Amino acid sequence: MRIVFIADALDIQYAGVHVYTREIIRAVTTLDQKNEYILIRPESKNQYEGIEEVIVPLSDKIPMHRGIRQYGAIPSAARKLNPDIVIEPGHFGPFFLPKKVKRVTVIHDITPVIMPDYHIFMSRVFHKLFLPGILKRANHIITNSEYTKSDVTTHYPITRDKTTAILLGKDESFKRDPQVTFLQKYNIKKPYLLYVGTLEPRKNLSRLISAFEKLIDNGICNHQLVLAGKKGWKIDDLYTQIENSSAKNNIVLPGFIDKEDLAGLYTNAEVFVYPSYYEGFGLPILEAMSCGTPVITSNTSSLPEVGGDAALYFDPMSIDDLYQTMAKLISDKNLLLEMEQKGLERAAHFSWEKAGRETIALFESL
Repeated sequence: MRIVFIADALDIQYAGVHVYTREIIRAVTTLDQKNEYILIRPESKNQYEGIEEVIVPLSDKIPMHRGIRQYGAIPSAARKLNPDIVIEPGHFGPFFLPKKVKRVTVIHDITPVIMPDYHIFMSRVFHKLFLPGILKRANHIITNSEYTKSDVTTHYPITRDKTTAILLGKDESFKRDPQVTFLQKYNIKKPYLLYVGTLEPRKNLSRLISAFEKLIDNGICNHQLVLAGKKGWKIDDLYTQIENSSAKNNIVLPGFIDKEDLAGLYTNAEVFVYPSYYEGFGLPILEAMSCGTPVITSNTSSLPEVGGDAALYFDPMSIDDLYQTMAKLISDKNLLLEMEQKGLERAAHFSWEKAGRETIALFESL
């Protein structure tokens, strides 16, 4: 078979969809020597040995060029390749392909549909207008967790018989890395509590800051709170809260962390806290567990599916519940060691090889 990946996320995204696209392409092209794989992407990087790349440039000088490419240049390039399967790992597409071509769409979450207040206006509009048609035309849909599969099939019943959950894997670079020389680059000092992810309302960072203030004010700890990640949308209120916080001198915003520093950042954190209201999978908690870092996360959406018994959970609507959970873990060295070991054992159950084999089997079934 000839299988085409629309691989825009490799070049224009930096968070979970980028990681998924990068790792699933690496897994299937390494494991599968039978089928032919081709990538359509905006930039030529040749990061996968022996895999053909078709470059469809993306210009920031042309208004709405990303959408124009999705509906025009990318389908045109795909049709010329005469593919058997076209897979869109980034949620939107594929579009305008002959009926003989099997379409696979990967859905990471449908929060613009079920939690619209946490998304920008255009994202809500595009999901409302286009997602039903995308799912209807897809020959198969991959979700990144059973929870996301349930969301998709509940809101779009037409997908019930053509949706498969394939859990994500862990990047093998995420393992214990105790070196600390890089911390100075980000103005981070041990001990610290850590969050990694985009800074945006859905991540519930306001309650995390409020719970952290209580830890400092009540003398439970004198740690730093490191909020690492790119700025998302609607974060002015978050910055105002930090500026007015009684713990502002303990809060560090290092921005995007270079990949070579991430394992060390997780390893050296005393606790990783992921307070998000909703996640399709929650890759950062798997990364943290892979580095032996105790995890506290919300008891909602897919997060318990990923964390299992290797994380401590709290109600994301309750500042006090988060405070109590953090205080309990920070104050109990035996519990810290127990959660560290449980996390390492839990992380071992996730692999990109497993995800790759399941994806190849899905391609074969189509």
